[in-house]
Amino acid sequence: MAESSEEKFDAAVIGAGPGGYVAAIRAAQLGLKVAIVERQHWGGVCLNVGCIPTKALLKNAEVAYTLARRGRELGFSFDNLTLDYAVAHKRSRQVCSRLVKGVRLLMDKNGITTYEGAGVLTGPNEIEVTLNSGGRERLWAEYIIVATGASPRSLPGVTVDGSRVITYAEAILSPVLPKSAVIIGAGPIGIEFAYIWRNYGVDVTIVEMMDRILPLEDPESCTVVARAYKKLGITLLTGARVDGVEATDAGVRVTVQQGETVDRLTADQALVAIGFQPNVKGIGLESAGVQLIEPGRFIQVDDQMRTSTSNVYAIGDVTGKLMLAHVGSAMGVVAAEAIAARLAGRSGDAGAGSLDYVMMPRCVYSHPQVASFGYTEQGALEKGFKPRVGKFFFLANGKAVGLGEREGFVKIISDARTGELLGAHLVGPNVSELLPELTLAQAQELTAAEIGRNIHAHPTLSEALMEAAHAVEERAIHG
Repeated sequence: MAESSEEKFDAAVIGAGPGGYVAAIRAAQLGLKVAIVERQHWGGVCLNVGCIPTKALLKNAEVAYTLARRGRELGFSFDNLTLDYAVAHKRSRQVCSRLVKGVRLLMDKNGITTYEGAGVLTGPNEIEVTLNSGGRERLWAEYIIVATGASPRSLPGVTVDGSRVITYAEAILSPVLPKSAVIIGAGPIGIEFAYIWRNYGVDVTIVEMMDRILPLEDPESCTVVARAYKKLGITLLTGARVDGVEATDAGVRVTVQQGETVDRLTADQALVAIGFQPNVKGIGLESAGVQLIEPGRFIQVDDQMRTSTSNVYAIGDVTGKLMLAHVGSAMGVVAAEAIAARLAGRSGDAGAGSLDYVMMPRCVYSHPQVASFGYTEQGALEKGFKPRVGKFFFLANGKAVGLGEREGFVKIISDARTGELLGAHLVGPNVSELLPELTLAQAQELTAAEIGRNIHAHPTLSEALMEAAHAVEERAIHG
C-alpha cells in the first residue's frame, strides 16, 4: 500500500486508554480537530485486561464466597455446589467487549479520526502510524498527547513465559485456573487475584517483600485485610524476598528468603505482580526532543501535562505520577483544556488546572475493600501538620451488620489547626463507593465538622463517614 499524504489535526493522541480516549473526547468537545492512534486495546489495559474484567470476576468470586462460606448463616442449603470458572471468565470478556464497543462509538460520536496501528513520533508535530491492516499513514498535529501507558515489570532474572510464570494479562485472559499459585507482590493486583482464585478453590500463597500486604496503604487497613485473607486460607509471607523463579515440568519453583529462612515453594503457576514500567521505548520520543526523568523511565511533565517539548504533552501511566485509570483520565482533561486554551491564544489559561496527586482517590477491590486518599497519620506528621483522627467501626453501623459485613472502619484525618481534611482511610464493605464524598469535601475545603453536620440517610454505610467525622471532633454518637 502506498503511503498517503499527511493529514493535519489540532491535536493527535497516541494511545486510547482511559487517559488517551478521554483527552481526545475533551479536546473534540472544545472544538478541536482530533485524531487518536491505538495499536491494540481501545479503552486500554484497564478496560480490556485490567480494572473492568477483574471487577466482573470479583463479583463472581464474591457470590462463590457467599454460597460456599456463608450459606448456613444466610439460610441456603444445597447438596452439591458447582463453581464453573469458565462461565465467570466468559462473562468478564463479554463485559469488556460491550464497553470497548462503547469507546469506539464515543470516538465516532465526537467526530474523532481513529487510526488502528502503532504510532511513532517522527518530529515534534508528526506521527507515523504503521497500520494494523498494512501500510503507513502520516499525521501532522499542532499538539500531540502521548498516552502509551505502562507494561508489567518483572523480577531480575525471571522470565515470564506466559504459561507457568505469568502477569495479570495472562491471568485475566485464561479461562482455566491453576490448582495452586504463588503470587509475587501484595499490591492491588496480587490481592485482587488472590481473592478471585481462592474462592474458586486455588491454593494461594502471596509473597511480599515489605513487612505487610498493601504496603502503600494505611497499616491498620492492611491488618484488617490480612486477617480476612488468612481466614480464607490464603498464605501470606511478608518481609520475604524472592530469590528465584524456575519453571519445572510440574509447574514452578519459587525460592523465598524470609529472614534467615530459605524456602522453595512449588505451585502450578507464579503470578508476577510487582509493578509497572512506562511504555517509552520505540515511540520516537527522542525525535521530538522529549526528555525522560531518567534514562528509560517516565516522561517528565509540568502541571499542564506539557513535556520538555512545548507542543508535546504526556498523560497517564507513562508519566509515573500515579498509575490509576481515573488519574489518567483527569490528566487527559487537563491536557486537552490546556491545549485548547493555547490554540485560542490564552497560553496562561490551564483550563482544569493542576492536579494534586496526593489527594487522588485510591481503591483496592479486595474483600473487604480498601479506599483512601491523602496522608496517613504518620505521613501528615512528617509533613508538619498537626493531625486529628476520627475513627468509626462498621461493627456499629446498622447497614453493615445487616449485610453481615462488620469488618473494618472509616478513619478521617484532619488538620487540628484548620479543620480541613488531610486524608481518609476506609476498609470494609463497598468503601470504594463511599470515598467520593470525602474527596469532594477535601477539594472544596470542607471540614470534618461540616461533613458530620451533613445528614446521611439511615440505614446506610455512608453513616460511618458521618460518625467518623463526628469522632474527629470527639462527639461520635454511636462510637
